[in-house]
Amino acid sequence: MRGAAWYSPRDVPEEIRIETASGIRAARVWGPSAGPTVLAVHGWLDNAASFDHLAVRLPELRIVALDLPGHGLSEHTPAEVLYPFVDHVAAVYEVAAALSLDTLSLLGHSLGAGVCSIFAGTFPKRVTRMVLIEGLGPISEHPKHAPERLAKALLEQTAKRGKRAVVHASREAAQRRLLATPSKMKADSVETLLTRGLRELEGGVTWRSDPALRLASRLRLSEDQVLAFLGAIACPTLLIRGDTGYPLVPDKGTPRVEVVPNLQVLQLPGGHHLHLDEPDGVAAAVSAFFADG
Repeated sequence: MRGAAWYSPRDVPEEIRIETASGIRAARVWGPSAGPTVLAVHGWLDNAASFDHLAVRLPELRIVALDLPGHGLSEHTPAEVLYPFVDHVAAVYEVAAALSLDTLSLLGHSLGAGVCSIFAGTFPKRVTRMVLIEGLGPISEHPKHAPERLAKALLEQTAKRGKRAVVHASREAAQRRLLATPSKMKADSVETLLTRGLRELEGGVTWRSDPALRLASRLRLSEDQVLAFLGAIACPTLLIRGDTGYPLVPDKGTPRVEVVPNLQVLQLPGGHHLHLDEPDGVAAAVSAFFADG
């Protein structure tokens, strides 16, 4: 782990490795050591490069873009150990502790936005400001579905145990696969994620992300539980939605938005990965939000 005197030029991040009780976590650090620290958490199956286009446009902030466990350059969990949502929250807690961040600001996208919002509700006195992009809390489920979900997850885990990761013949083939996903990212955004998201092996390339991340969750929080966490958030919070983003992202007037005490909702042009595809508008909004603090 690097000490407190980090420094990265505006357009070149510093790569760091962070020792935690649960394993080694990797991160890209952008910006001056004296700037406000913002811990950035990416979306499901993405990686720390998710914030590359945004971080270069926020030179006043020190952005520590984390690879969640099983993603990017961070270590995977041991074999047969899965990735429940609350363990990602625990990973953020461990990284903050390892970096001696008693207080911090948060920036999250999609899954990372869910992780950040639950962390902020768990430790409301530690989070000073928070920006959420295309996400507010995790996917929830009614308790009545819990038995069916657990059965499905255990059967799926047994069926897929030992299966090899998907191998693409070339980097271009992997790029085409990502371009075809519902998020409809731009080609340069896909390429940014691939620089950290692929590794070479015999016969082609494969994803660095742990295949176990794709297995069904064994249990999900109920909506009442999610609302309890969101209602405990104390810091000023900005939720940025894309005008063509995911329809499940809460908007004004919905219970999740209404329960957060100090929340602004801003809709900007772009899809689910608007911070990669349309970074100028997102950066302007994020910079103005942090300047108010």
